[in-house]
Parts: sequence; C-alpha cells; structure tokens
Amino acid sequence: MPHYRPPAEMTGAPGKVTLARGTVLYRVHAAHRDAADFNPIPAHCLYGGGRFDGTSCDPYPYLYVGLSAEAAICETLLRSLPFDPAGGPRLLPRVGVARRKLSTLRLATDLDVVPLVSARDLAAVHQDSWLVHTEAQDYAYTRDWAHWIRRHTEPWAQGLVWSSKREPADRTVVLFGDRCPPGAVRSEPERAVDFGTAEGEEWLDSVLQPYHVRLSA
Repeated sequence: MPHYRPPAEMTGAPGKVTLARGTVLYRVHAAHRDAADFNPIPAHCLYGGGRFDGTSCDPYPYLYVGLSAEAAICETLLRSLPFDPAGGPRLLPRVGVARRKLSTLRLATDLDVVPLVSARDLAAVHQDSWLVHTEAQDYAYTRDWAHWIRRHTEPWAQGLVWSSKREPADRTVVLFGDRCPPGAVRSEPERAVDFGTAEGEEWLDSVLQPYHVRLSA
C-alpha cells in the first residue's frame, strides 16, 4: 500500500476531461436532501469520511455521482456487501434503503475534471490503482492525495473521474463545489426513484438482481 506523502511538486501532466453540458448524472442520497446539494461538511482529516472529501485541511463542498444509475447504486449501497459462501444472493437490508432515493441530475454547463481511469492517468499524478480502489481504512490518505491534486490543478480542475470500484464498467465522479459555478448541477425531480415506495423498491430489486443481490427483511 503506497502510504507515502505526495511529492512537493507535480512533475507529470494531469489529464483533462470535459463533462459536457447536458451530461446526465445519478446520485443515491437521503430522501430528505435536495439531489443537487453539495455536501458542505468537511470530513475529519484522519477519521471517517469518503475517498475524496473536503476536510479542514482543504475545505470544499463535494458531490459524488455516477455516470450511470448502476454505478451510483453499487458505490452507495453495495460497499462491503459480502457474497454468501454457500452461493445464495447477497442480502441488502431493506431498512438501509427505505429512506433513500435515486435522483437524476444534469449538468447545466461544461465541467473540466481530472481523469484517474487509466494507468497513464494515475501515473500523471504519481499514483496507481490504489488511489481509486483502496478501501475505507485508507481514505485519510486518498483525501490527502485529492487535496494535493487540487492544489496542482488550480484553478481549472472542477472534480475527478475514475472507474467505479464496485461497477468497473462505469465511472464515478466527485465534483468540487468551490470550483463549480452556482447552478452547474440541476436535479430532475420527475425522474427520481424513491426506494421507500413499492414502485421504487420493485425498480431497485430489478437493478440489484444482476449483481446477485436482493433486499432482505
């Protein structure tokens, strides 16, 4: 595990990918929150938090989304959900999804993000797949690397994009609220799926089935 500090200078040339205006994004979130709201609460520098959250060391609002509904669902609901050694389906507690929904968002403007998808992308920021694949016990380190990448791509980098750890065929994005213009992300509430309804639960079950997951009591 590369538990080393980022170098003082960035000698590589980070890539730039433009998420075009009109790009559709997906987010699983608490039903009482607005889908387009960035999280304004910094994570602790050392404990808890997500992979690329802002912290008191580099405070910025952040928003995690998937470029597909499946990526958003896998990243949010299927983390650390083990397979049954006997071959049965993985069980996702119903109580864990009842107060959540899947929302559809759309970009109202172009946004430039740093790609962390290929080995070349990662090498350009002095890293390898550890940065986007490691588990939660290393998130204090990955947050520090995200802050370093931000410093060396200021002011243009408005987020990061990488291959979803739990749905590698799709992409996950984190957007930096301090670098995205107001209204850059707009929700489409008419397309939301509320997992607390019978219809939403049925829809979620159909998405989970190919991942060998079903809702439990």
